[in-house]
Amino acid sequence: MHPGGPYFIKKDEGAWSIPKGEFLDPENPLHAAKREFKEETGFEAAGNFIPLSPVKQKNGKIVYCFAVEGSIDADRIVCNTFSMEWPPRSGISREFPEVDKGGWFTYQEAIKKIIPAQLLFIDELIHKLNFRDQK
Repeated sequence: MHPGGPYFIKKDEGAWSIPKGEFLDPENPLHAAKREFKEETGFEAAGNFIPLSPVKQKNGKIVYCFAVEGSIDADRIVCNTFSMEWPPRSGISREFPEVDKGGWFTYQEAIKKIIPAQLLFIDELIHKLNFRDQK
């Protein structure tokens, strides 16, 4: 998922992310992942979920990830929006999509696009599925 909003509009490499968000209190990681996936794509995630090891991003945020097999048309995602003052200190509040686009990538494309810490999710999944030759 490519983040929406004005800060990421010109960023591509190292900016893409899995659908993620904050936990509702109390909420287990899988439930949060399913909820966030629905909010950021408009699609329900269902199936046999594979838990991956949490990673700590550069900003200190701990991210939990679950993989599941499915078929989603990345061009048809619909997500929720957020409000922020834009331009800064203008007093004008604008709505932006939380995600502005989704995509499917080869391993070589994905390692350039994804937030660096989240590359660990891709590598762990490849290892768990025994797809080592897919890199």
